[in-house]
Amino acid sequence: MTRISFFHGANDRLHAAAQWVADAHHNSTPVLIYTPQEKHAETLDRLLWTQTALGFTPHCRASAALAAETPVLIATQLDEAPAIPEDARVLLNLSDEIPGGFERFSHIVEIISSNDEVRLPGRDRFRFYRDRGCSIESHDISKNA
Repeated sequence: MTRISFFHGANDRLHAAAQWVADAHHNSTPVLIYTPQEKHAETLDRLLWTQTALGFTPHCRASAALAAETPVLIATQLDEAPAIPEDARVLLNLSDEIPGGFERFSHIVEIISSNDEVRLPGRDRFRFYRDRGCSIESHDISKNA
């Protein structure tokens, strides 16, 4: 059963996503980031290089030659991602759609900003996951995102 974590109330969705990814990496959790918009992929790539003053989160594009050796991957299409080991199937969904084949991931993270363009489709995804019996947890990050 896929576990879904909604982090809602983000002031800036991409900055909140970069922070979550940095925390996941710190906990040795490999992550596939799905963001179908190329401009968001580029911004996230830059944020992951510069987020912390004393470090960065190692990452690359899912289609890169080093993808199999890199703990954090950015994909604009889910089919470009390499095979993900069973114990490391965490997807950070930055699309406004249900990711195709979502059930192959053990954990899906959704970052939801207060912007209606993100919030309203996020509500639809919440209902979709709930209606399919997924385990859902919700976290308000409005005070720290």
